[in-house]
Amino acid sequence: MKILMLTPYLPYPIWSGGQIRTYNLLKNLSKKHEITLYSFIRDEQEKEYIPRLKKYCIDVKVFKKRPPWAPKSLFLSAVTYYPLVVCMYYIQEVKKAIAKELERQRFDIIHAETFYVMPNIPPNTIPTILAEQTIEYLVYKHYTKSIQFLLLKLLMEWDVVKIKFWEKRFWQKATRVVTMSLPDKKIMQSLIPNLPVDLVPNGVDVSFFEKRKDKIDSTRPTILFVGNFKWLQNREAVSILMKDIWPQIVSRIPKATLWIIGRHPPKSIRSYQSSSVRITEDMEDIRKAYIKSDVLLAPIYGPGGTRYKILEAMATGLPVVTTTTGIEGLGAVHNKHAIISDNVKVLASETVTVLTNPSLYRKLAKNGRELVERQFNWEMIANKLDRIYKEAAHHM
Repeated sequence: MKILMLTPYLPYPIWSGGQIRTYNLLKNLSKKHEITLYSFIRDEQEKEYIPRLKKYCIDVKVFKKRPPWAPKSLFLSAVTYYPLVVCMYYIQEVKKAIAKELERQRFDIIHAETFYVMPNIPPNTIPTILAEQTIEYLVYKHYTKSIQFLLLKLLMEWDVVKIKFWEKRFWQKATRVVTMSLPDKKIMQSLIPNLPVDLVPNGVDVSFFEKRKDKIDSTRPTILFVGNFKWLQNREAVSILMKDIWPQIVSRIPKATLWIIGRHPPKSIRSYQSSSVRITEDMEDIRKAYIKSDVLLAPIYGPGGTRYKILEAMATGLPVVTTTTGIEGLGAVHNKHAIISDNVKVLASETVTVLTNPSLYRKLAKNGRELVERQFNWEMIANKLDRIYKEAAHHM
């Protein structure tokens, strides 16, 4: 089939969860389909990666998105019913280019990653698959709770209302909606009964993440956190980690090291750097971090899609300590595949237990990797999406 795919980011290099997902899906779907890719970019330098994507795409076209605080983004958000996240991506040049593409050739499927790129798709009769990597309004709603400045809080709450309205509107407009986790699917269908939602989880390249040797340095362990700090959930997680969890761990294991890795760390996170806390902004090969660490600790409380840090750590055989939200959608069982708790004191004490209990450590490492191998390989996930394409095209 001929697929027109629209994404809010260029799928390469793979610096974020969305890029990891789209790149691996392109790589696998291109074996069966002809894909034309339309992507937004942040700066002109990203164009150098287009040849890499043309290995899997018939054509790649890119357009520069507006910054969130650009005057036009703010103006559109103020005078239209669109939320700010839509106004950043709603660009007439893109809509016209897609309209010309649809006139020039016949596509079997349009695949849109995230609802906020949907306004760029002109009216047409082609089946549309909308992939929602997270329920966006819940992410912003969670973050808005922490805003203290009243005027900003009110503006953000109004924006959340608009996000929810348009998110639901585009779910209904799509032929099929794809979500990453079962909890997100249940939320969507509770808001819109009988909404056709398919579960296509995120995955991991198990062959890329070589299994590490079982080891515990219980006297000088390295505790790892990984995340892109453009995401609110990761910034919040590090704040909780530093204020509520790390002091408890280091009081019991004084020579422990906390290693925080992630792109775009704000000043507040960089300020945590110390003799026992390492901050690394750019990691050329994240596998080295998993191999050199002793446990992944991810106190994630903000809603969102599947966490790649969890999948990658498990693929490497690195034990995981996280929250129910952090491991949501993976089907992991507490004390079998990972340690799971929403209590910060328990997260701290259980991290110490994992590091000082060799049999528990080995059990989590083994079961975590087996879970990923069995349920989250990209070829199997791409096949699920391929089936959805065929069903959507067949029913039109």
